[in-house]
Amino acid sequence: MLQSVSRKVGPGRLGNSVRIGANIFENDIWRKISTSSRKHTVMPAWVIDRYGNNSMLRFTKDYLFPIIHYPNEVMIKVHAVSLNPIDISMRNGYGATALKMKRDPLNMKAAGSEFPLILGRDVSGVIMETGLNVSHFKPGDEVWAAVPPWKAGTLAEFVVASANEVAHKPKALSHRQAAALPYVALTVWSALVNTGGLKKDNCRGKRVLILGGSGGIGTFAIQLLKAWGAHVTTTCAENSFSFLKDLGADHVIDYKAQNVEKQLNDLEMFDFILDNVGGHTEDWALNLLKPWSGATYVTLVTPFMLNTDRLGVADGVVRSGITFGSKVLKHLSKGIHYRWALFAPSGPSLDEVTELVDEGKIRSVVEKVFPFLEVPKAFLKLEGGHARGKTVIDRSGE
Repeated sequence: MLQSVSRKVGPGRLGNSVRIGANIFENDIWRKISTSSRKHTVMPAWVIDRYGNNSMLRFTKDYLFPIIHYPNEVMIKVHAVSLNPIDISMRNGYGATALKMKRDPLNMKAAGSEFPLILGRDVSGVIMETGLNVSHFKPGDEVWAAVPPWKAGTLAEFVVASANEVAHKPKALSHRQAAALPYVALTVWSALVNTGGLKKDNCRGKRVLILGGSGGIGTFAIQLLKAWGAHVTTTCAENSFSFLKDLGADHVIDYKAQNVEKQLNDLEMFDFILDNVGGHTEDWALNLLKPWSGATYVTLVTPFMLNTDRLGVADGVVRSGITFGSKVLKHLSKGIHYRWALFAPSGPSLDEVTELVDEGKIRSVVEKVFPFLEVPKAFLKLEGGHARGKTVIDRSGE
């Protein structure tokens, strides 16, 4: 994860007198302070008690209030949340094997169970409390974040996150608008910047193809690449053509057309492909890249979690490594760089997105807003597919 100097430890609101030395001692003190102040408090939240379909979602007013366990954490009062396909997948049990191992035992329930589990990754809200070592934020700050899948989610009144996962919210956006961006922004940032090596200084004039352009990932990627001067081609349904061109796409291809592969083959070859579709797309998409030019293919659809769910963590990691390695070597023989990308939480990366939003280079794309008590309807809306932007849940009554 990226880190910035401004996010490193500081004395915090309780001062250095508590900090006597070892981090373990400090963590223990902070845990006792937080626990004693929140011991009997509960909050409303949407949870699941087991994996399955939408009927698993349950509203409760009695979910235990979250606690700041570590001195680098902050507590956020949730104003708005947006849903992502990962929320549907996690509701169904996707990634449960690996995520359960990653979860902090302090946040696991009795007998080592993750249930009841709160879903939701995106959040826009206000800082309520900060840990001892947090100096970059203070109570009352408006912030946004994408909480990683191994932590308690955001479909609740409050959520606790690491300060390094949080950034100050763009001033240009409301909480509803801000909640639509963090998870997709950081997923795209991981794919294009961290994995693909693209950045503001090397993007101008590059020909980029985005497979799957009308959802949250695609709409953010189009805007980011255009802000950096790339030429962007994308695929979507015909009824989204004007929508994506308005976001900046230079060329739009109807993915429902039977000759979509031919349409793309008829175009000039690409320097970079971001694959948000997966499946059989890989069978032909890599042939669209310029050979022996340093061209790169990055896919967000990987078998890693499916392998760990099916084979266990150890065997799943080995199987994924073998699959990935064989594909890298296969395409490297043609001068093509083949990569997998995964979401990576990062407050500093969100800081950079905040600048782009406040400069007017990226806008939030919200398709529909639901009140907090209609979370199941929001899941059904997202599950129906054909998104043209994000599905947002408003907790604040804005």
